[in-house]
Amino acid sequence: MLIQVLKEWIQNQNVLLLGYGREGRAVYRRLMQAGGFSSVGIADKNSIADPPEGAALHIGEDYLRAMTDYDVIFKSPGIVLPKEYQPHLLKGRVTSLTELFLTAYREQIIGITGTKGKSTTSSLLYHVLQTAGIPSVLGGNIGIPTADLYEQITGDTVIVMETGVHQLEYNHVSPKTAVFLNLYEEHLDHYGTFANYAYCKENIYRNQKAGDLLICGLPSMPRADECRSEILRLAMNDTTADITLINGNTAVYHDNSLVLPEQMALTGVHNRYNCAVVYALAKRLGASDEAILRGIQSFQPLPHRLSPVGTFHGIRWYDDSISTACETCIQALNSLPDTDTVLIGGMDRGINYTSLLEYLEQSAVPHIILMSDSGKRMLSEASETLKQRMHYTETLPEAVQLAKEITAEGKICLMSPAAASYNVYQNFEKRGEHFQQLIQQSDT
Repeated sequence: MLIQVLKEWIQNQNVLLLGYGREGRAVYRRLMQAGGFSSVGIADKNSIADPPEGAALHIGEDYLRAMTDYDVIFKSPGIVLPKEYQPHLLKGRVTSLTELFLTAYREQIIGITGTKGKSTTSSLLYHVLQTAGIPSVLGGNIGIPTADLYEQITGDTVIVMETGVHQLEYNHVSPKTAVFLNLYEEHLDHYGTFANYAYCKENIYRNQKAGDLLICGLPSMPRADECRSEILRLAMNDTTADITLINGNTAVYHDNSLVLPEQMALTGVHNRYNCAVVYALAKRLGASDEAILRGIQSFQPLPHRLSPVGTFHGIRWYDDSISTACETCIQALNSLPDTDTVLIGGMDRGINYTSLLEYLEQSAVPHIILMSDSGKRMLSEASETLKQRMHYTETLPEAVQLAKEITAEGKICLMSPAAASYNVYQNFEKRGEHFQQLIQQSDT
């Protein structure tokens, strides 16, 4: 079905791939399979080592200019379009692999978004469905381009699709089943305001139809004129909600309940909350409680998400490099009450750190090591009392070295930055990998 839809979109059209990373290359392969287009071009700010034959190349700082010359433009996630290149000002259609995939498979897709927890929830749901023997695939923002799933999809395949805000920004199709976990300040360097960021996120449900489903964990539910689907309210410790987690150990979906294992690889109450979402979705798809429990018990957490690294230098280390918001750092500290030292800071995207500073003020964490640009700002905004527990280092290696010196033996040192990594690292994975290398190095 994907190739059929793609053929209809590109027939006799001049097609541009805006960005030629993993997703752009995946779209190119499907373009060649579909055929029927008049021409294809590739526009990218960076040079391309292995450009495909026959494609017109638009490389360099002014690569966006090529958008004015094409009929269909497949935009890769994360590329910021300035005002003069907004879709409504162009003659061509600006679309994406996400929109193509949703158009082809909307009825089969469970789209999962939220500022935090979407990767874990998506991966856990896929693992549970596999455990239950329900045909399923996993792709999207999690690092698996949806175009690469084409050969695996049949008419009864459940498609679990993690959708980040960059995939949703210019999207005009919503999945039949949507999950909106939460919403915190994030990506303000890209979207300018929290309101604009939230608006783009809401595309997960904005174009749903009557008979669709939205599982929503936002404090206020969408109005009827904003969302035409059935809405199930998701909340913590709330027996009036359709889906909830009670006392950190019982997932509840309507009249169904599942007691979660006391010991499980997923750490933290917030991850048990994600289990409640997965429980509801899996039950709706016909999975038994036994199969769901087996899936939850056997699931291994994704890297850099409140992950125990091991004991080195007499200290228990945890890597939560995925943390780029205040709330995720707070959740991590709540999950690890034995934390003696926490490492916070990274790229300053302009988010408000008041809630995290207030939390730290009341917390018992004795050592707070702040790093980089956002750490410097937090230090300037902290109260004089809180500053007595704070240390500032410019870089992660300096922070880890200081943590080795001041963290009490047998206690936890947690890196949960509450900030993006892009001012130093390619992504949060690279930051987490560097952190793990540093803590395992000898001090000699």
